[in-house]
Amino acid sequence: MPSAPPLSFNPAGIELDRRLGLTRQLYQALRQRVLDGRLVGGTRLPASRDLATALSISRNSVVRAYDQLYAEGFIEGRVGDGTYVAQLPTTEGAAKKLSTKPSTGFSTGLSPALSTDRLNLPDDSSRKVIHSPALDRLQGNHLPLPPAGPPRAFRVGVPAFDLFPFDVWAKLNAAFWRKPDLQQLCYGHPAGDERLRGLIAAYLRSSRGLQCTAEQIVITSGAQQAISLCAQLLVAPGDRVAIEDPGYRAAGHAFAIAGASLHGVAVDSEGIDCAALNALKECRLVYVTPSHQYPTGVVMSLARRLELLAWAERSDGWIIEDDYDGEYRYSGAPLAPLAALDRSGRVVYIGTFGKVAFPALRLGYLVLPPGYVEAFTRRRAVDVRHSEVSTQAVMAEFMAAGHFQRHIRRMRRAALSRRNALLAGWPANVPGVGCVPSVAAGLHLTVRVDSLAREQELLAQARATQVEVTGLSSYWLADSSTPPDQRAGLVLGFAAVPEVAIAEALLRLRTAWLAR
Repeated sequence: MPSAPPLSFNPAGIELDRRLGLTRQLYQALRQRVLDGRLVGGTRLPASRDLATALSISRNSVVRAYDQLYAEGFIEGRVGDGTYVAQLPTTEGAAKKLSTKPSTGFSTGLSPALSTDRLNLPDDSSRKVIHSPALDRLQGNHLPLPPAGPPRAFRVGVPAFDLFPFDVWAKLNAAFWRKPDLQQLCYGHPAGDERLRGLIAAYLRSSRGLQCTAEQIVITSGAQQAISLCAQLLVAPGDRVAIEDPGYRAAGHAFAIAGASLHGVAVDSEGIDCAALNALKECRLVYVTPSHQYPTGVVMSLARRLELLAWAERSDGWIIEDDYDGEYRYSGAPLAPLAALDRSGRVVYIGTFGKVAFPALRLGYLVLPPGYVEAFTRRRAVDVRHSEVSTQAVMAEFMAAGHFQRHIRRMRRAALSRRNALLAGWPANVPGVGCVPSVAAGLHLTVRVDSLAREQELLAQARATQVEVTGLSSYWLADSSTPPDQRAGLVLGFAAVPEVAIAEALLRLRTAWLAR
């Protein structure tokens, strides 16, 4: 019996404003039609030239929109047969989430998820946790101190801040202090500088498709404080919290200190394993890094993102989305975050300036459902009355004058060049070391090693040559179900130093690792 012909796409109803970016508008229009069901899986899309003719726009605009939809998993190509809408999850939870109603990406009311009575902020001393078994599971009751001294190859988590326009920053800082607004020198609002919050919201709307407002943003002292606030307000002692395994250890510590019962969930080629997450009973909070999983580098697929959102709605739970280096994507625009797909106010989005400026700039932010902003603001004021005023004011001016966007483009180009230098010079045929992966996002990559013993040998040899390589094994929970030898690997940051320093470090590694 012959198969049914594919559904065809009718571009009627797509209206584009010629005064605005046509690529972005077309991408958003097609994306929304997939999400709300008007474009079902298997629908064949017109060739880029045909759609351009139908909409009276350039073919390049259509190609760029298609490229972004490809990258995010909304459409797929079939060799010799054109472009089709991808088959996405059709579970009840996912279908329910993809509402046809306009959405800002957040609900306006309080979700009953987790311990919402904690938003009333009882006496915090009653929550003091002297000892937590979860901390023991994180391989000790402390985190290692960050590496000291100037950056060197291949330090993880450090951007190319040698390219930061410090002269521009100095001029803006001097201008602020030359004639400061006396109102700004008084106690600031605990949620942060109003102008900066507005500019962050505008940036997220244009660059991430995250429809938020300044009133939903709380400025923090970096992403780590944002994670800690989530742990303090959304977790009560004994609550189950799921974290990626391997994952960002400092996040696990924040939840453990709040008294959480930590559960590591495996990560595969599409991101966190939602089937394993669904099997966890009474777990209603998960911490994830979907844009570039830390530390494996996996980008969470669209299908997995929708599964995760469906889990949050079904379990009445929370997703903490840490978009720590989402600006760094080397083919097309940055991917839309989970928060941009959320229709139920289940996602708390965390961003930071440290990965696009310099690590010493302790400036991050939370994007919250409106009903939670006051509670997070009040809780933050207990620890830090407000963020340092001049840093916020200078960053606001830096963004308003266009320096921020230009700097992001410069940093993306530099990170790409430094990534290419690492890939081109990586020593081949090192015994026990897997192939270096292609990487399309982020500031680091992970190379697999065949055993834990071999990983430790390679790390020791790297240290002896003054090259900084991190072992993948250090990112797992102590009682992870993954066999020890499968936890082995090398995590290498490629953005911290220029290409010449990368080449020199690779030469030393090649000598050390291939010596007979």
